[in-house]
Amino acid sequence: MLWQGDRLRIVAVDDTHYPGFVRVIWNDHVAEMSDLSTPDRSLLFGTVLLVEQAVRRYMQPDKINLASLGNQVPHLHWHIIPRYRDDPHFPAPVWASLRPERMQDEGWQIRHAERQARALALNDALRAQSLSD
Repeated sequence: MLWQGDRLRIVAVDDTHYPGFVRVIWNDHVAEMSDLSTPDRSLLFGTVLLVEQAVRRYMQPDKINLASLGNQVPHLHWHIIPRYRDDPHFPAPVWASLRPERMQDEGWQIRHAERQARALALNDALRAQSLSD
């Protein structure tokens, strides 16, 4: 848990292939954005954008993927995923296949270790983030 408020929380996703992957989760059990009031939608999406900005600043990705799927768990949440041209599934979605699209070379391992270190700094920054909830 990186941050917890009355209405939402921010969690780091433990995925070794995607350091800096974060979820913003609405605390109440609702399935869709349209289930929320206008102020609650604004709070949730504003938080998603704040997290996206932090991920961009700390992780320096080539692209950010934002996703709100909930097909298996109908509980409103957003995925904020930093993507790199050399990540295992790029340009496909991280869930596209169980088999990575490319083999990782030695240079990738070094870049990945640097990304893991940046993810730790990102997590610390998100824990310290002051959000009004």
